Amino acid sequence: MPSTRDIRRRIKSVKNTAQITKAMQLVAAAKMKKAQDLANQGRAYSELMNRILVALKESAEEGMHPFFHEGQGSKTLVLVITTDKGLCGALNTNLLKKVVLADLGNEVEFVTIGRKGSQSLARLRKTLCADFPIKDPAKFLEVRSVGNFIQDKFLTGEYKRVLVAFNNFINTVTLLPSIEQLLPVNPVTLGGKRNFQEKDKEVDAATLPDYTFEPSAEQVFATVLPQYVNGTIYQMVLEARASEHSSRMVAMKNATDNAKQMLKDLSLEYNKLRQAAITNELLEITTAKMALG
Repeated sequence: MPSTRDIRRRIKSVKNTAQITKAMQLVAAAKMKKAQDLANQGRAYSELMNRILVALKESAEEGMHPFFHEGQGSKTLVLVITTDKGLCGALNTNLLKKVVLADLGNEVEFVTIGRKGSQSLARLRKTLCADFPIKDPAKFLEVRSVGNFIQDKFLTGEYKRVLVAFNNFINTVTLLPSIEQLLPVNPVTLGGKRNFQEKDKEVDAATLPDYTFEPSAEQVFATVLPQYVNGTIYQMVLEARASEHSSRMVAMKNATDNAKQMLKDLSLEYNKLRQAAITNELLEITTAKMALG
């Protein structure tokens, strides 16, 4: 049985831990609000651009732009967006588990954003093409280098498709690990309320306005599609960062609550031992007095 001194030491240690987790919770909450605002602000534009290009893809002529069609190769390139730091619950574990269990094909190569992803894939002996360190908050200029790298890889013809694995931000407590196809252009779902009826997310080309391309459709797509790829990756990074800070805030809140409960249990145990010690001392005094008569 532990002594009262041991319990006092544990109480002091748990109090210090609770102070640290509480401070981390407050910091994560402040970052979470900013990250959620950034993710929500850009989501509507990214989704609308995706839906229009998906519809135009159906009416695009063969060979109009390589981003509308699968590559000649058999490889699959996967961009995995994880965190640089831990203490965010099972966020990275759930995403990497989904990536490992998904049917991505026989030849798969990876590009990563975030140390946790690159370290885990290296331990799993996966083929890692590149790792991009993106600071927090994410800047578009930094993310654009990732998009340019992926576009160059796809244009070589070695890769059949490009996928992105990231955590989709739904709300503070609901974070969905997702794998979306980036290239060739395909319907992409970014956060928000999800409607699992795919027909509601599709856009029929016949319902779109009759677009006139100047100077030509090829030149317009040559300008718009690279920007679309960079913008979509940037939005996915924002979704992942909002998920990261939300998950960390919830994890630190749970840790603080657990520490407080542990303090109550330790205090109760300490009081019981102290009361037992006082009772024993009183019994000894009473017994000694009775023996002396």
